[in-house]
Amino acid sequence: MAGQRVGYTRVSSFDQNPERQLEGIVLDRVFTDKASGKDVQRPQLAALLTFVRAGDSIVVHSMDRLARNLDDLRQIVQQVTRRGVHIEFVKEQLTFTGEDSPMATLLLSVMGAFAEFERALIRERQREGIAVAKQRGVYQGRKKALSANAITELKARVAAGEAKTSLADEFGISRETLYQYLRTS
Repeated sequence: MAGQRVGYTRVSSFDQNPERQLEGIVLDRVFTDKASGKDVQRPQLAALLTFVRAGDSIVVHSMDRLARNLDDLRQIVQQVTRRGVHIEFVKEQLTFTGEDSPMATLLLSVMGAFAEFERALIRERQREGIAVAKQRGVYQGRKKALSANAITELKARVAAGEAKTSLADEFGISRETLYQYLRTS
């Protein structure tokens, strides 16, 4: 009996649309993460890896959607293929079964290295762009989550003993952001 064809899609932000990644491919189920690919700590990736069984096939648009560094990519591919799960990369037209040839292993390494290199280039261009914008006086950094009045109110309410977690929820910020505001004068 043939296993299920299970898709995995990933976009980096909530306003991006993952639908186009596996458009037109018949799948039994799709797991979608809206998170960075910088590491493998993604809830739907974890759910996918728990869900698949021997005989199933995981279908991913491209290697960089699964992992952005070579070590993570190889680890995931080896983990699933050892369990009898095939993994297909549509864009690269590569399928890994666990019974792969040395050439397939080389291709995985080379293509994964390109994905990692591409991520490094993107980060480098971003840093360079920010540095140029700062020199021109254009770059202001990220907009503050709270206004000066809201920060003053937040600090006063914390000083009065209100619970920080409930204040973070009320102000629509994370607890880490709340603590950052409390550390600044």
